[in-house]
Amino acid sequence: MHDSPLAAWDNFYVIIGSSAAALIGLQFVVIALLAETKWRTSTKEVDAFATPTIIHFAAALLVSSILNAPWPSLSSTSVTLGLCGCAGVGYVGVVVRRQRRTINYKPVLEDWIWHATLPLIAYTLLVAASLALVRHPMVSLFVVGGAALLLLFIGIHNAWDTVTFITLEQLQGRDGNAPSNRPSS
Repeated sequence: MHDSPLAAWDNFYVIIGSSAAALIGLQFVVIALLAETKWRTSTKEVDAFATPTIIHFAAALLVSSILNAPWPSLSSTSVTLGLCGCAGVGYVGVVVRRQRRTINYKPVLEDWIWHATLPLIAYTLLVAASLALVRHPMVSLFVVGGAALLLLFIGIHNAWDTVTFITLEQLQGRDGNAPSNRPSS
């Protein structure tokens, strides 16, 4: 396995995987903060905005684990990455459906970009890279690395969006202003 093109990526995926795992824990803190706000929310908003953030962090962690596993061949890695990418593409469809059904919040353009378009791109890149991995490992591994990094950045953006939303809602609640229509990522 030492001659495998995957070996050169070990440190990269340790960093991505560790970051994703730590950020999953922080997202649980964000959800706990949301529970303490006076903002009206339903499970529909949580399912549409908070759950996908955890899923994208988990997908980055999964991709990192897949690329660090001692696979007997690149074809095994390829199949596993392809399944992960296909599951992600399907999940984006679920997220879009959930966003359309939210009750207390209607998604804005930023939500569609960060919760639908960019994740779809990341998961599609995983599928494409998995299909080319055996024949073009160097390029494919860069595409997989880019997709994993994109998933991590999507999660970071969406978690930050949630924190700023909660903070603004709390400040507006104290001032007696009406709540804004910002996303609950």
